Amino acid sequence: MTPPPALARRLGVGDAVAIGLGSMIGAGVFAVFAPAAAAAGPWLLAGLAIAAVVAFCNATSSAQLAAVHPVAGGTYAYGRAELGAWWGYLAGWCFVIGKIASCAAMALTFAAYAAPAGWERPVAGLAVALLAGINLLGVTRTALATKIIVAVVLVCLAVVVAAGWAAPAAPGGAQTPPGVGAYGVLQAAGLLFFAFAGYARIATMGEEVRDPARTIPRAIPLALGLAIAVYAVIALASLRALGVEALAASPAPLADVVAAAGWDAAQPVVRVGAAAAALGALLALIAGIGRTTLAMAREDDLPRFLSAIHPRTRVPHRAEAVIALVVIGIVAFADLRGAIGFSSFGVLLYYLVANLAAWRQGSAVRRYPRWLQAVGAAGCVVLAFTLPWQSVVAGVVVVLAGAAYRLIRLVAERRASAE
Repeated sequence: MTPPPALARRLGVGDAVAIGLGSMIGAGVFAVFAPAAAAAGPWLLAGLAIAAVVAFCNATSSAQLAAVHPVAGGTYAYGRAELGAWWGYLAGWCFVIGKIASCAAMALTFAAYAAPAGWERPVAGLAVALLAGINLLGVTRTALATKIIVAVVLVCLAVVVAAGWAAPAAPGGAQTPPGVGAYGVLQAAGLLFFAFAGYARIATMGEEVRDPARTIPRAIPLALGLAIAVYAVIALASLRALGVEALAASPAPLADVVAAAGWDAAQPVVRVGAAAAALGALLALIAGIGRTTLAMAREDDLPRFLSAIHPRTRVPHRAEAVIALVVIGIVAFADLRGAIGFSSFGVLLYYLVANLAAWRQGSAVRRYPRWLQAVGAAGCVVLAFTLPWQSVVAGVVVVLAGAAYRLIRLVAERRASAE
């Protein structure tokens, strides 16, 4: 019997870092600072620091786990191996559902910057279809396209930073808006964490990385460190040019930074950067969700039909095609302005499982001290439950629905086997 085709190990450190950066330096950098500033006021950088610490702890846990379990699926696979099937399922469910919502949000963000008025939803659906097609051509095309997009975005962000320091300093930037306190700073950290979560894409593609025990532990911290540096520089420039109140109220903060400097000719550059960033995030998201869906389908936690790998391109073509169709359906009909908060809740629970799984690993494979996993797990819980209450309620409902689905399936299987 001929064994089924496997994913091909074609990605090096540079490819993996590019895919992680493409996910982290995505559309969020063009929008996340406004709600974060509204929550934290002048303590925005404190929120960024908290998000960075939690993200670093999570990244080290993911790297330690990926070195031992170099397979597709990320924390879904790690949770199953280290904690049990239910924990793995929880992680996989939170990742797939939350990131599908993120895909739709990224597609709509791209269309908001690139589409004529009234054509946003058709253009968003077309973007999903085109990028899914790129992913279906093979993972090396995904990495190449992501590198190009990341380069375009970094050039655009360099223009924003230059404009932020060329603009006159905004008055009143150090004043604290009423109601800002520890809760606001933590809520800002939870929102900013959403932008950092892209390093999971590196781990979910562990079956396609060359020498994963060496490549993944190097690529994840490197990609995260670069993203943190970019976000810190952008936050400083935005606060300087706009001040807290204007930044918090802006629907397009980075475009307003350029406007504050009087650089009207650079406005199209920012729009191009935002559109490219959204495409980069969407491209990497589709690839990452496809690999987690593949891993879950292999274990029958999702329909086995989705576990197929194309014999030529070596990608999970059915999983990615189904994901693309679901996302296109969402962008056609749904209002996803609240999807970011919901996705943040799911992603934080996903990394909670990663930290618990890394905690369980023995000294023979341990790369980082256990206290990092303890800080990461505690941080995930705190940030998840200080998000806006609507996001928390929606997240809890969806997690319970996923648990009920698996329980019903297990009960049906046991009854079938007993007959």
